[in-house]
Amino acid sequence: MSDLNHIDLMAIPQHIAIIMDGNGRWAKIQGQDRIFGHTKGVDAVRETLKAAADLKVKFLTLYAFSTENWNRPKEEVEGLMNLLVMSLANELDELNENGVRLQAIGNIKGLPKACQASLEDAISQTQNNSSITLVLALNYSSKWEIEEMVKSIAKKVKENNIDLSRIDEHFISNELTTRGIPDPELLIRTSGEHRVSNFLLWQIAYTEFYFLDIFWPDFGKTQLIEAIYDYQNRERRFGLVSEQIKGA
Repeated sequence: MSDLNHIDLMAIPQHIAIIMDGNGRWAKIQGQDRIFGHTKGVDAVRETLKAAADLKVKFLTLYAFSTENWNRPKEEVEGLMNLLVMSLANELDELNENGVRLQAIGNIKGLPKACQASLEDAISQTQNNSSITLVLALNYSSKWEIEEMVKSIAKKVKENNIDLSRIDEHFISNELTTRGIPDPELLIRTSGEHRVSNFLLWQIAYTEFYFLDIFWPDFGKTQLIEAIYDYQNRERRFGLVSEQIKGA
């Protein structure tokens, strides 16, 4: 269903988040090592980003590396960090040509210095682009993010910088690493797993989920369009009933 006639181009989700899962298992099926799968996963990122930009999606958030991923074999982690540095450098010109603004969420200071430098450079050089914002979740954990938010607010209250009455949903959202980024309308996960894996727990309160059995390296434009088509055929009620939605 890659035909754009199937989807409503006026009702494209403005923010799509993706849990890119299955690179290692895909590589194993190919008889290759896990890093080969991650390398092919970069190709899927490139195609998906281009398709999202063409569809006028405004934010694409990719779960690239979780805090739990540090527990993987040392050689895989080192390979992933090197791949990140190399990919940012190699893709920078194309990001600018396509008007992609890069942002990152997570404990960025916990990444290797070379990764931090490459990331900061890419973010700086793309900051004025406005076609689509690519948000990389790196060294990210939603529980870590919420913990940091609680500490930040507690510190402000303790120092009498804010009153308790000011703390509401909007205030909390502005204390998260996703401040300024709208909550995702659609969350996609590849590889057949049906869980969110500590990803954007606060932000996905009313997000629609879409799960695929394919591994991430096999994901691309066709699968993105299928996910959007499925999303557009759902009724998003936000706690209301169907009659209220239809009568609005």
